Amino acid sequence: MKELKIFGIVAAFTLILYWGVEPFAHSQMHKHVEGDDLKYSDLKPLTVKGDAKRGESLAMACIGCHSIDVKNMPAPMDAVAAAQSFGVNPPDLSLAGKLLDEKFFAHFLLNPAEVTKSKHFAMPPSASSEQDAADIVAYFKSIAPKEVTPKEGYVFACGRCHANRYDKWTQIGDVPKTKSNIKTGVDLDALEFKKKLGTYQNKLADYMGKLPPDLSIIYRARSEHFLETFIEDPQSQLPGTAMPRVGLNHEGLEKVMAYLESTGDPSKPKREAIGPKVLGFFVIFAFLAFLWKKSIWKGHH
Repeated sequence: MKELKIFGIVAAFTLILYWGVEPFAHSQMHKHVEGDDLKYSDLKPLTVKGDAKRGESLAMACIGCHSIDVKNMPAPMDAVAAAQSFGVNPPDLSLAGKLLDEKFFAHFLLNPAEVTKSKHFAMPPSASSEQDAADIVAYFKSIAPKEVTPKEGYVFACGRCHANRYDKWTQIGDVPKTKSNIKTGVDLDALEFKKKLGTYQNKLADYMGKLPPDLSIIYRARSEHFLETFIEDPQSQLPGTAMPRVGLNHEGLEKVMAYLESTGDPSKPKREAIGPKVLGFFVIFAFLAFLWKKSIWKGHH
């Protein structure tokens, strides 16, 4: 029993240090930011109901810059040309009605720069009244797909500015599989892709002030709370950042977080699966060791 008492004291002391000192040190190094649970409380609630049919005609003004793949409406230019014109490639709007908060989306159409809280956001207003904005939002909600993968969510919300090298994703799409010329050993297709990517990244860096970081390991580098509040409102965690507020709803945030977790910590499911087995082994081993110790020292006390 003496050994168990010593173990208990050591365990208690370790827990006190970890749960007392470590969180305190973290709180001193990083301020705590309370999230808004994606309510976007700074924006006024909508007072009108959207009409999807009317919104369809209004939304056609968007295809001058954006694609709508679910309606087979391609973008007017490729990603590189778009970056040269706008600084960044405008997103495909197929998922806008699925992943964006309805209130945020409507206010964004009325005043993009103010709603995104980013001076770098140069998109002009797309609606002249609250009714027009509500109608456009209703239209995009009506055409949005029922199911969205985590990667699709990431590409829509983050992928035009942030690469993810662990998933071979770049700001202009997946790294293509190419082959070198057998005689020369030169892969012209790969070189052409790198050239396009470099051109895009240069324009993006000029537009944002610097090239946005690769997010391959951000899930492991930052806490889940930090990421959620930062995505909800970048200015709350990093005042002055060029990153705009993207206006995701809960489903949109879940998709992005799931993708970041799958690429930044792909071994987590296996680790969680084997965890109970390891703990079980230690419990059984500790019990057998106790019985062995009791047997060896029997009669010596």
